[in-house]
Amino acid sequence: MHKPTSIAALQSLLAAQRYVCDRALGTVAYLALTLGRPLFLEGEPGTGKTEIAKALARGLNRRLIRLQCYEGLDAASAVYEWNFPAQMIAIRTAEAEGNADRDSLQRELFGPDFLIERPLLQAMRPDEHGAPVLLIDEIDRTDEPFEAFLLEALSDYQVTIPELGPIVAPEPPIVVLTSNRTREVHDALKRRCLYHWVDYPGFDREIDILHARVPEAAEALSREVVGFVQRLRTEDLFKKPGVAETIDWAKCLLALDVIALSPQVIADTLGAILKYQDDIQRLQGAETSRILDDLRANLTPG
Repeated sequence: MHKPTSIAALQSLLAAQRYVCDRALGTVAYLALTLGRPLFLEGEPGTGKTEIAKALARGLNRRLIRLQCYEGLDAASAVYEWNFPAQMIAIRTAEAEGNADRDSLQRELFGPDFLIERPLLQAMRPDEHGAPVLLIDEIDRTDEPFEAFLLEALSDYQVTIPELGPIVAPEPPIVVLTSNRTREVHDALKRRCLYHWVDYPGFDREIDILHARVPEAAEALSREVVGFVQRLRTEDLFKKPGVAETIDWAKCLLALDVIALSPQVIADTLGAILKYQDDIQRLQGAETSRILDDLRANLTPG
């Protein structure tokens, strides 16, 4: 599928994949696609940074290649490695057969048949459906040496394998980087990207997101769920719930045939929206009732 030709077209493409995108995010995503620039999304966990890459891949009918970052990630895990067990078998086979052409054997051992491709190298390969979507998820979990390594890949859309030389993408992949800002990512990497801070949505947009992702939820329950979660984000919590938790909670409530929130229902299902015991304990008992009463006193009918 061809790339969208306008911001509105991109928003419609994402909406068809049940991803509700505001104008600001739609604009920077459209520019990233149009200009062939990586898209750097930063924000709190659960605000939809990873999901936009998935929605783009589905909407454009492109392959999604995900590089999940972690501390200590290196080139062998991100780009390529050689299949050493298979190489050893090939060497022993050649010795048993009396093959003395060492130069030919070496070329074979460090050729495509023994190359294990990891996400960055996979993203540089041609694809019949068009350039893939490369999701570099939680880049802030890696360290600065790996960021430096990424500069070549994101500047020239190529990776270098010493035994084979540079491998250049025939068409640049669509690159989405995400960060939860557990640490600052180096400016050199950010400069190569178009940047956007993905914030928690306002009430109306979160309602739209819930309608898109959990359409079977009744309007009244949806408004209570979103209202309660948004109130929680104003509380002094260790980890505020994201949109992903809003969606999970609504699905849990539907599975329990809940039609309206109550202190008991909230207490029973807090684990769907809060992930730390200290936060859950803080919301037990009278505190939950207070937030719910305050919500209902101020929540306007849909």
